[in-house]
Amino acid sequence: MAAPITLPRSRPLNFWLVLALPLAAAAALLMFEPVTLDLTLAQWMYRPGEGFIGRHSWFLEDILHDRAKQLVILLSVSALVAWVIGLFYAPLRPYCRTLGYVVLSMGIAASIVTPLKALTAVQCPWDLAQFGGKEVYSSLLTPRPPTTHPGRCWPGGHASSGFVLFALYFALRDRKPRLARYAFWFAFGLGSLFSISRMMQGAHFLSHNIWTALFDWMICLGFYALLLYRPAPRTATEQSAELDAAQSS
Repeated sequence: MAAPITLPRSRPLNFWLVLALPLAAAAALLMFEPVTLDLTLAQWMYRPGEGFIGRHSWFLEDILHDRAKQLVILLSVSALVAWVIGLFYAPLRPYCRTLGYVVLSMGIAASIVTPLKALTAVQCPWDLAQFGGKEVYSSLLTPRPPTTHPGRCWPGGHASSGFVLFALYFALRDRKPRLARYAFWFAFGLGSLFSISRMMQGAHFLSHNIWTALFDWMICLGFYALLLYRPAPRTATEQSAELDAAQSS
């Protein structure tokens, strides 16, 4: 009879910190939408009469957009295949739950982008009149001006191809803490690189991509808490202290 498969005990995680900070950032973006910053950065990357400086860049479009996205899709498909194999192949079975977490987190984080784009109908910079297009600018929480071509640019889609890799950080943090830290900075750096490349092409404002990072982080964190997080049992001293505090209150 096979021994039961158990996950390693999780390293301490301050959920108030890793959840409260992103929620506070999201609230700040809603209350103080960085319209001026968004438009200023877009102006820096726009050349009147020529368009956005990266709009026709082969490297930005073919390499950093198309090929990079294909590599991330390949990674997620590989995790899915490994998960399926692990259901039947004993040496991989201890990693099935972690692989399933990666597949689920990356899949959900990536799949919410298209529905949100359709729901919000926010215009891309390259569609706006001040950047050579025909549409009128509107911020996230204001009504959309009448148009026959609704926008599809909030949140940033390509940035999500990098930020969904936050799932690798959570998948590794309890087994390989040092490697997990590398995975975090890789995901953050890749998502930031994708964000800047699309801003240079006129596809997104900065705030669009910040929202993407926040959504992806919170989704990966939520599934980690649900599927992988296993805190160490409380000691008798801690339980006694909690009981004393409850009795004295």
